Amino acid sequence: MESDALSSQKALGAFLRAHRERVTPDMLGLPTAVRRRTSGLRREELAQISGISATWYTWIEQGREVSISPYTLARIAKALRLSHAERHYLFTLARISDPEQQKPQETIDPAVLDSVHQVAVPCYLLDLTWNMIAWNPQAEVLFCDWLKRAKTPNLLHFMFFHPQAKVLVRNWEDRARRLVAEFRAETSHHQGTEEIRALVRNMTHNSEAFRHWWKQQDVLAREGGERMFSHPQQGELSYRQVTFYPAEQSGLKLVMLIPLP
Repeated sequence: MESDALSSQKALGAFLRAHRERVTPDMLGLPTAVRRRTSGLRREELAQISGISATWYTWIEQGREVSISPYTLARIAKALRLSHAERHYLFTLARISDPEQQKPQETIDPAVLDSVHQVAVPCYLLDLTWNMIAWNPQAEVLFCDWLKRAKTPNLLHFMFFHPQAKVLVRNWEDRARRLVAEFRAETSHHQGTEEIRALVRNMTHNSEAFRHWWKQQDVLAREGGERMFSHPQQGELSYRQVTFYPAEQSGLKLVMLIPLP
């Protein structure tokens, strides 16, 4: 039935079968028999390459309710020569996290770094650990002297360690609590990395407020909404926060603060 074909398990099986039939043994360096019933890989061949039994793989293609580990699915994706977009779609269908995405982005596209300077409102770029790796002059003015003086400006460090934060950020306690919950949600797939563990250790050891809210285990999606500041020179300021995620750079966030009337 049509509804069955759209279900997660059935859609996953259909996707795998379609791409299996596109991969030839020659593409993977496998011997080619004189007569083959299919032009693509056999289920048994793909299962062997992926390190699982042919029966288990057959059940996956048939859309049965079976458990698949992220690393098994990663081996299947590699064998099928899936592109970045195809691999992302595969893991989305399977409703599991891609283990390759747990690796921080090694290089950043210079165009992404420069993008903050093409924006007329306060704008900054955050990496996986919420270091500010790029910002425009409007953001520098908004955060006063912090961005000029900080060697490695980090949004969490500013909120919990910089004395200016509680003066500049209106409703500081509510915003700081939400930031902790948003950080937990955004880094849920990366908390096993040493970079994240080191940051959390530092924050919990040196900030009683962060430690308290981190222990609450609250998780919140990063949302837009009004952000209010009490600027020492410009007075009361209100913005609507909008966050973008650059394509192919999933560990980065481009944050814009659009002035409200």
